[in-house]
Amino acid sequence: MNPIYDQLKRPLRDLRISVTDRCNFRCSYCMPAEVFGPDFAFLPSDKILSFEEIERLVRIFVSFGVKKIRITGGEPLMRRDLPVLVRMIRAVEGVEDIAMTTNGSLLKKYAKPLKEAGLDRVSISLDSLEDERFQAMNGNRGKVKTVLAGIEAAAEAGLYVKMNMVVQKGKNIEDILPMARYFKEKQHILRFIEYMDVGNSNGWRLDDVFSKKEIIDKVQKFSPVKAVAPNYRGEVASRFRYEDGGGEIGVISSVTDSFCGNCSRARISAEGKLYTCLFATEGTDLRDLLRSDLDDAAVGAKIASVWEQRTDRYSEERTEETVKRRKKAKIEMSHIGG
Repeated sequence: MNPIYDQLKRPLRDLRISVTDRCNFRCSYCMPAEVFGPDFAFLPSDKILSFEEIERLVRIFVSFGVKKIRITGGEPLMRRDLPVLVRMIRAVEGVEDIAMTTNGSLLKKYAKPLKEAGLDRVSISLDSLEDERFQAMNGNRGKVKTVLAGIEAAAEAGLYVKMNMVVQKGKNIEDILPMARYFKEKQHILRFIEYMDVGNSNGWRLDDVFSKKEIIDKVQKFSPVKAVAPNYRGEVASRFRYEDGGGEIGVISSVTDSFCGNCSRARISAEGKLYTCLFATEGTDLRDLLRSDLDDAAVGAKIASVWEQRTDRYSEERTEETVKRRKKAKIEMSHIGG
């Protein structure tokens, strides 16, 4: 570990790496079909970071104090030989936790080899248990039973499982209670996510947001919950435990309850751009640095400079008017994951 960079003034604990911009769904939340149709130009393979380049970045970020690595997409399971990358990351000294965010459609096939390679956790996106609404939100691709089979395979392989449900008025409010019941019984944590204005193509409106308070009020009618303390500083989900001891739920509420002040997450897109915020408009190119003759110390110095100078606090500043006036396009969710 390089002593020059192991203590940043601004904490950096969590690195999220997108390994591909491709996805087999076209979810209305981050990849609306009218934009990401069959003719959409995804990144060619030579523009995407190699496994060796990703491993190198992980080593550099670990020198800053990063302990948690999350693999994202697009859909990360569409990246060939993903277990190989997981094994490479697992071998980096200082990495304590490796997680992956996935839509679960390919998880039945890959859960066991990913666990054997060193993956610890998966967060699986599922917005409804009802096929018609599920397909309406994912571009008419995939079936609920396929995702549920992936969830079971992940649990059987020994992976820790969390579920993510984006809640949007007019789309899936009626699914809040069925989802809560189902995953309470299965003993998997379900995290509700307020519909956010990620990217520029999902047609976001403030009126479509179903708030954290409204979500919790609904769940309370099914089974009372009480707020509990976060597991660690900077945890983005507000935690609530069922009073009958039947597990817990979470709510990620960046629209109604900003958490910018505690953010310690950096994000790297598939082509190697560093983003200091989920709602960023610009990134810093690391790919060219990695492919130059610079050593790790020089690349690390650039990363440290960008991180220390970050001023992002979009969730704190967000209003419908600021969204209208924003001149620069935000990076798309499909490009850097969640």
